Amino acid sequence: MTGAAATGVEATGVEAAGVEAAGPDADRVLFQATIVPRRSLTRKGALAVLGLFACLGLLGALRFAAMGLWPVIVFMVAEALLAAGLLVLHARDGRAAEMLLLEPGRLRVVRRDPRGRGREVRLPTAWLNPVLEEAPGRVPRLLLAAHGVREEVGAMLGETEKRALAAAIAEALRRMREPVFENPQLRD
Repeated sequence: MTGAAATGVEATGVEAAGVEAAGPDADRVLFQATIVPRRSLTRKGALAVLGLFACLGLLGALRFAAMGLWPVIVFMVAEALLAAGLLVLHARDGRAAEMLLLEPGRLRVVRRDPRGRGREVRLPTAWLNPVLEEAPGRVPRLLLAAHGVREEVGAMLGETEKRALAAAIAEALRRMREPVFENPQLRD
C-alpha cells in the first residue's frame, strides 16, 4: 500500500495501491487509485425498501378504497413507481468508476460511466501537479494540471477524500520524480 492508505483515502471511497507490473516489458504501474461513488444501500436493501413501500402503499390504498376515494389510489401508485424509478437510477449511477494509473512518463485517467462506457485521458507527468481549486461554500475541485491541460478527477468525492487523494497523488509523483536507487556497493 502507498501513503494513500495511511492517510485514510482507502476507507473513504478511494482505493490506492502501489503496484508492480509483471515482466520486464510490461508498463510499471507506480500508483493506482480507484474511485467509486458511495452507495450504502445494497441490492437486497433496495428490494427491502421497495417491499416496505409496496406494503404501506397497499394498506393505504385499501383504506382509501374502503372510504370510496379510489382516485387517490392512482396517485399512490404513481408515487410508488416514481420511488422505484429513483431507486433504480440511484443503483445504476453507483456503477460509475474512475481509475488513476501512474506509469513512468504518464498518468492515465480511466473513467467508466453508469452505462459501462469507458473513456481514457493520458496526461504527461513532466509538469503534472494535483491542484485543489477552492470556492467559498463549496467542495473544492481536484484538478490534475500539466502544461496548459487541466483534468478534473474525483468529482464524486467529498472534501476530505479529495484532499487525501491530492496528497497521495503528489506523493506518488514525488517518488516517481525522485527515485531511490538501491546500490549494494554503497552499503556500510
